[in-house]
Amino acid sequence: MRVLVTGATGFVGSRLLPTLLDRGHEVVALVRDATRYDGPDDVELLEGDLLDPPIEFPAVDAAYYLVHSMGSGDDFAARDRLAARTFVDAADAAGIGRVIYLGGLGDDTDELSAHLRSRREVEHTLETGDFDLTTLRAAIIVGHGSASFELIVQLAERLPVMVTPRWIQTRCQPIFIDDVVAYLVGVLETPKTAGETFEIGGQDVLTYREMLEHTAEHLSGRPPYIVPVPVLSPRISALWLRLLTDVPTGVARPLIAGLRNTVVVEDRGIDEHVDVELTPFDEAIRSALADRGKR
Repeated sequence: MRVLVTGATGFVGSRLLPTLLDRGHEVVALVRDATRYDGPDDVELLEGDLLDPPIEFPAVDAAYYLVHSMGSGDDFAARDRLAARTFVDAADAAGIGRVIYLGGLGDDTDELSAHLRSRREVEHTLETGDFDLTTLRAAIIVGHGSASFELIVQLAERLPVMVTPRWIQTRCQPIFIDDVVAYLVGVLETPKTAGETFEIGGQDVLTYREMLEHTAEHLSGRPPYIVPVPVLSPRISALWLRLLTDVPTGVARPLIAGLRNTVVVEDRGIDEHVDVELTPFDEAIRSALADRGKR
């Protein structure tokens, strides 16, 4: 199958490319600057920017939408909106029949954070295309290069004692990056998943407190002493993280705002179509930290 990957050089996209090639697919990667591409050689490069329309896509059987503008400033939602609209126009013009989108978990009945609302708005924009859209919704992805997981790692390794906001007790279902890639490839190769939305999550449901404790134990052998307090607003929490971690405020603030939302899989319908042996959280941490240590 000939497949276009947008967001090809990002955290998820860069791991998806070699897997698609290993599965025998032809891959076209959309990149802003081909001279800076350092991925697999057997990939056809297409230069273009979804934030600078119009753009022309080649003829392909399917496409992945893995673009996310968080970290570009307070206007990330507007940038996400523009990128999604540009993609839909280009995909429809090229006659692409299938699109696979990786979005975010979160109940529409909840008061979603700006970050999760933007993820859902992108999903709704993609649904306006002429193609069959398959959406996978995930919570925190565990792996080196994931901004969410990097926040947890840096807090766990730098603070033996933490005064934390209320979101420390929020439940989450993190998923290992290799499992996400397996799902992304699995739905591509399963025609019955076209036009459907699925929730994906790892083997374990944890609070953010438990995630910090498990991560700290892998880093230092001892969990941090955590004191939750009810008075830290998302804005103050983001500033707190900016002082304690290397994650930019533009990334930390929307991430922190989203931590108030419970993100747990409620429907395991994906299991009827794609069989993935899910990685336990502790095993995912070990692998992610080992990868982090190599780079």
